[in-house]
Amino acid sequence: MLGHRALTVQDYVTIVKRKWWIIAIPAIIFPLIGYGITFLVQPQYVSQTLVLVEQQKVPDTYVKPVVTEDLTGRLASMREQILSRSRLQPIIERFNLFANGKASMDDRIEQTRKNIGITPIQSDIARTSGLPGFFISFKANDARTAQLVCGEIQSLFTNEELRDRQASAAGTTDFLKAQLADAKAKLDEQDARLAKFQQQYMGKLPGAETSNINMLTTLNTQLDAATQALARMEQEKSYAESILTLQLSQPGMTTEKGGGGVGPAAEQVELQQLLAEEADLTARYTEDYPDVVTVRRKIKELRAEMAKAPATAASVTAPVSTPKATDSPAIQQLRAQLRAMDQGIAQKKRDQAGVQAQLRMYQDRVASSPAVEEEYKSITRDNQTAQAFYDELLGKMNQSKMATDLEKRQQGEQFRVMDEPNLPEAPSFPNRMAFIGGGLGLGLLLGLAIVAVLEYLDTAVRNERDIWAFTKLPTLGVIGLSGEGESSETRRRWFGRRDRELTAGTKPLMNAGG
Repeated sequence: MLGHRALTVQDYVTIVKRKWWIIAIPAIIFPLIGYGITFLVQPQYVSQTLVLVEQQKVPDTYVKPVVTEDLTGRLASMREQILSRSRLQPIIERFNLFANGKASMDDRIEQTRKNIGITPIQSDIARTSGLPGFFISFKANDARTAQLVCGEIQSLFTNEELRDRQASAAGTTDFLKAQLADAKAKLDEQDARLAKFQQQYMGKLPGAETSNINMLTTLNTQLDAATQALARMEQEKSYAESILTLQLSQPGMTTEKGGGGVGPAAEQVELQQLLAEEADLTARYTEDYPDVVTVRRKIKELRAEMAKAPATAASVTAPVSTPKATDSPAIQQLRAQLRAMDQGIAQKKRDQAGVQAQLRMYQDRVASSPAVEEEYKSITRDNQTAQAFYDELLGKMNQSKMATDLEKRQQGEQFRVMDEPNLPEAPSFPNRMAFIGGGLGLGLLLGLAIVAVLEYLDTAVRNERDIWAFTKLPTLGVIGLSGEGESSETRRRWFGRRDRELTAGTKPLMNAGG
């Protein structure tokens, strides 16, 4: 009566009791069919290995690791390299994987890639986000083949990790070597430039201002002392010349006015004294200083008076330092003293000129110091930058060498095989229990579907609810069926006729036994 009226739980129970065998037959047959299919399907075996990531054995505070990329990224990169055609094809040819006759090498490679499983381990205990390790699995039709291929893939991962880290460390070291050589060349160039500059501007460099000013003070003192000494020597010479002139002029010394004026020798001595005084004043004062102007005026007047004297007097007053045979010993001694004085004065003038030259040199140093200091700052700044860059590269180079040696000694981060590839004892596919359970479920569904269809097509009236569903009329009485001697076929025909009459709207016939 399915579809003709709403069914209750009791109706469903009644239907199941009445047609349980329709449900039981497919529920028994389909599990048997599923179990039989497991013997027809080619089995698949899965071999698995566990690879752990061991951290660097030397603390990174002592040796900085060269490879700092996250393991997740490196694992993805290694996966792509290992699953490449160049890596998988030799394994496929060695173990004759998926050789189905018509399968091309590209198909076999693609099938091999699908059967390789790489599962990272996400640790809930580790404080960092790094991966503590990963699983590698391979699925094949043969247990031994699955184990061997899984071992090959595991070896590819461990060898690739070791090779990549060593290559990265060696590449970093080679790169730093080249950079260090370039930095050293630039540093040598800057050192040579700085040395040339220091040599060119010796004494004008920053820091020499104080010493230059001190030297200027010292040289000015020396120049004043040399000027004063020169003035004294000239005074002494003038005095000696005046004495020599007096001695030479004593035999015939007379004045033009009968001894009332000053003789030529006295005028000559006075002139020498005035010249010495002029030299002393000009060394200390300017040209317009009153004392200098007065002395020069006196010298001019005295020379004018001497110019008026007779030529013979002039010839007598001119002292001669050249020795003569007729000179007395006193005069020869005076002439020798004058020659010595001339030599001393000449040497003192040379000393004075040397001091003045040094004075001009130090004055030039002090005047040019600001410009030299600016250029020196620029050169030293470039030199310091090159030196700092070289020192930084040298430190990185040493760190890289230690990291490279660490990788060669296999003391850095590396993959360690925790579990070797296992030999599967049972196939992972097909799972017999899963096939049996699937067959049972499918058989039950099919049996229930058949029962539902049969009930939907069944129009037999079995209770008052069925009568109400067909006629929408209440039931006045129920007559029980008798006729124990009748066969089941007779009862089935009778009930079928009654159902048709009820459906047609006629009064059902009652047999005598009813």
